[in-house]
Amino acid sequence: MKTIILGMTAFLLSLTIQAQNQNVKSEVKTTVTKVKDSEGEKQLIKTQEIKEVQNIELKDADSNVLNKEVKESPVQVTATTAVTADGVTKVIDIDRSAYYNLNGKKYQFTTNKSGYTLYLPNSQKAAILRRTSNNNYIYKSKDKTSYGYFDANGNLVLESYDEKTDKVNVETYIIIKK
Repeated sequence: MKTIILGMTAFLLSLTIQAQNQNVKSEVKTTVTKVKDSEGEKQLIKTQEIKEVQNIELKDADSNVLNKEVKESPVQVTATTAVTADGVTKVIDIDRSAYYNLNGKKYQFTTNKSGYTLYLPNSQKAAILRRTSNNNYIYKSKDKTSYGYFDANGNLVLESYDEKTDKVNVETYIIIKK
């Protein structure tokens, strides 16, 4: 009976041991504002959460070396803002509307009700971005569909599969900071 109980305990404890395969940094900032007006005093609570997730990847995962080097991998940033007023909470995602540069061309990102629209300098629609359930984006233009995300610097990184070369191409729209 003892061996069965000890065996079950060892088995259950071994299930809870897991390797960490992501670096996660989370920062929460809460601001409370009190407003007095003719109706009385109201309290607004603004909570900003910025979460950075980076997958841990090894340079030479198949080698027999004990200490392995970690290779650079992209950081995915998710920023959400929740505003509570009069007991009602509204969640607002970060607005990435700005000008971006890719291969010498300047693009304007504007928000719309279901994501972003990319415009060329002549106000011609270049592509659309639609948000997915895991805080990434689907990029759709006339000639390609890609997977995209915003990195820690606010740049849009697009990953596209090329059938001819059987590789993933990475393009980065660099934010133009004023």
